[in-house]
Amino acid sequence: MKGQMPNLSKVIEKGAYGKLRTVSAPNCPRVYSTLFTSTNPEEHGVTGFIVGGITANTNMLKEEPVWSMLSKSGITVGMANVPATFPVMPVNGYMISGMLTRGKNCEDGVLCAPKLSEVMGGDAVYPKSMQSELLKNVGDFYIDCERMPGVADLKGHETEFIDKWLGKVQVIRDQQTRLFDYLLTTHPTEFTFLAQSCEDRTGHWLYPITPFNVGYNASINNVRQNAFPDQYVAFDKVLGSILQHVDENTYLIIFSDHGIKPLREFEEKDPHAHMDHEKTTPVIAKHDFADGDDVPGSFFAMGPGIKHDLRLMGLGASVYDVAPTLLHIYGIEQPKQMRGRVLTEIFESSDNKVAAKN
Repeated sequence: MKGQMPNLSKVIEKGAYGKLRTVSAPNCPRVYSTLFTSTNPEEHGVTGFIVGGITANTNMLKEEPVWSMLSKSGITVGMANVPATFPVMPVNGYMISGMLTRGKNCEDGVLCAPKLSEVMGGDAVYPKSMQSELLKNVGDFYIDCERMPGVADLKGHETEFIDKWLGKVQVIRDQQTRLFDYLLTTHPTEFTFLAQSCEDRTGHWLYPITPFNVGYNASINNVRQNAFPDQYVAFDKVLGSILQHVDENTYLIIFSDHGIKPLREFEEKDPHAHMDHEKTTPVIAKHDFADGDDVPGSFFAMGPGIKHDLRLMGLGASVYDVAPTLLHIYGIEQPKQMRGRVLTEIFESSDNKVAAKN
């Protein structure tokens, strides 16, 4: 991968980077809701994809998310494709939902991609009047990324199906990039939160594991061995598009909710590590490691007053720290319920009104 991700390399050179400690059993709605609120899953209420037999949704949030705090402080907020934000909530700006959005052929909302016009069971756009504008200027884009195929879909024609699926993934990524560019150009906000989801989906399914790893299937994992690393190259191109809107006075934070690793050392010793949300997909890299420290996420930050080329060693930064750090940038005091801390080590100065000075 050396030399194939120039845009992320630029962020590293101009900022701080390292591992991001996640929560135990780190699935997307569980981690993102923790990141939004800096409280643990039992406190904020979103403990997984399914909670009490119902697909996780924003109505389950028991703690105030960071975008609400920013909105109340007069900060304009823009969000798009962020997991666990359906149905959308009012903000001082706009919100377009992401993973767990329900719609046609996606009635449960779990890891599938309804089109904007096909959403059901709640609003995917706030304010609602913005939906017609998006349909006109961006198109009827897919929300989230393509659902992973089931065993029955693949059997006997793996190569054909995988190529078709990867093609759909790229279509969705292109649509997301077009959406992001449109929003950043026509609806600039003081705080913008954008999420890419196709790297997650491809990584869970096509992580190129060798034969000694649990769940290896040569008919699937030998078909397109570059599919997994290619997603990172594709992500870097999306990042390049976003960087065109980032000037020297803008803060940029990039993170993943969890990482990925082979399951071979777990094998059958820990059945909780071997989870497939639908129970039909031949997933290789699965959610719900008992210990989230086995699969930490990644964290990158650059902007005014952030140290350059600073590597954060160990697991000192966690998903709990993202919201307090964001509030710190805007000079907003961290509320008592938050369990995280401000990542003061990434800043040249510990001044609590960082953004106000720039």
